[in-house]
Amino acid sequence: MPSPDLSRAIWRTSTRSGGNGNCVEVAANLPSVVAVRDTKDRTGPVLIFGHADWKAFTVRLGDAALDPLSRRRHQPLSELR
Repeated sequence: MPSPDLSRAIWRTSTRSGGNGNCVEVAANLPSVVAVRDTKDRTGPVLIFGHADWKAFTVRLGDAALDPLSRRRHQPLSELR
């Protein structure tokens, strides 16, 4: 699988980071993937998830607030569980 082009990624910092730098950033604006990186190492490795995998991951965590894809589609939390 070729590496996705992240040059147009719009990175969003987790709202749960508390401003201490120990958090991740998520880019969910890409066509077929969601990218995740460490805020402290923005040029370091990036985890890549398919949209369905990211949704399953965030739903599994039980926190739809982490899922920018569900917010973008304005799905009620009750529909995610």
